[in-house]
This record gives sequence, C-alpha cells and structure tokens, in this order.
Amino acid sequence: MTWSEIALVALAVLAVGLVFAWQGASRLDRVHRKVAASRIALDSQLVRRASAAMELAASGALDPASAVLVADAVYTASDIGPVTSPAAALKMDGLGAERERAESGLTATLREALGAPEAVRGLRAGPSGEVVEGLAAAWYRVTLARRFHNEAVAQARRVRRLWYVRLFHLAGRAPMPRTVELDDALPHGLEPSGG
Repeated sequence: MTWSEIALVALAVLAVGLVFAWQGASRLDRVHRKVAASRIALDSQLVRRASAAMELAASGALDPASAVLVADAVYTASDIGPVTSPAAALKMDGLGAERERAESGLTATLREALGAPEAVRGLRAGPSGEVVEGLAAAWYRVTLARRFHNEAVAQARRVRRLWYVRLFHLAGRAPMPRTVELDDALPHGLEPSGG
C-alpha cells in the first residue's frame, strides 16, 4: 500500500469519525433540550396544581383545618420556587430533593384533606365541583408531565451511553440528567372526568 492510499484510508476514517461525532453531538443536544423543555413544562404544571390546590383551600369546600393544612403545603412548595429561567432548567438536576419533598408533601396533604373516594365524589357534585375538577385536571397534567420528563431523561441517558458519544466525549461537562421522583398519584375518585 502506498503512502497516498494510506492517507486516503486515514482521511476516510477521519471523515466517518467526524460524521459520527457531528450526528452524536446533534442528537445529544436535541435530547438535552428535550429534558430542559420537559422540566420547564413539569414545573409549570406543578405551579398550576398548587394554584388549583390554593383555590380549593380558599373555596370553603374543605373543613377549616384541612384548608389551613392544604394552604400551608402549597406555601411550602411555592417557597422553594419554580424554575424561572432556561439556564436553571439546563442544570439537568431534576427539581432538587427539597422541592420534590415539598411537592410530595402537598400531594399527601391533598390526599388526606380530600379523604375517601365518596367524599371526593361529594365535593365534585357540590357547589365547589368546578374547583375540584380544576384540581383534578391540574393534578393529572402533573402526572403526565413528570412521566414525559422522566422519559426524556431516560432517552438522554441512553444517548449518552452510546460508544461514540463516550469516545468523542460529546457530552462535555454537562451533568447527567436526573429523573424527578415525587409522589403525584391521584387519589381515588379524583381522576379527571373529561378532556
């Protein structure tokens, strides 16, 4: 093999490596953007659920002690604060352990305040039915948004494990994305009734 043939083969290998690197970097960038966008969407749905929970607490549908507990749980979750900038979403650290605990606490408080499925059905049929429906819809959207976010994180992790992504160090110094683990299970009887 002559020097020109060796150089041609080396150039071909280099070109293939560059194509893999470019495609891998583009794909990794897309999934990182998807994780950031899904985190922002999840955050906005959590804020919407907190707003609906506060509306329920203020509606008079709950007994006074439950209303105070729900309002306190909403304030606790709100004090930790939503993601307000895309730069914060790019940290890829989920919502943070403190926020996840606060949101899980709000879920537990709401479940306790709403009570048994019969009580929830009674609230839905009562004068505050629209407020309860709003909470049900917001809560359901939180559940979906968290699932979408965690799937985006899983996809990003799969892409980051590809051999050429690791070989060319395409992730750079970007942290590994984290899933959001919180209790967001809807209580029985609060499943949304319509689209």
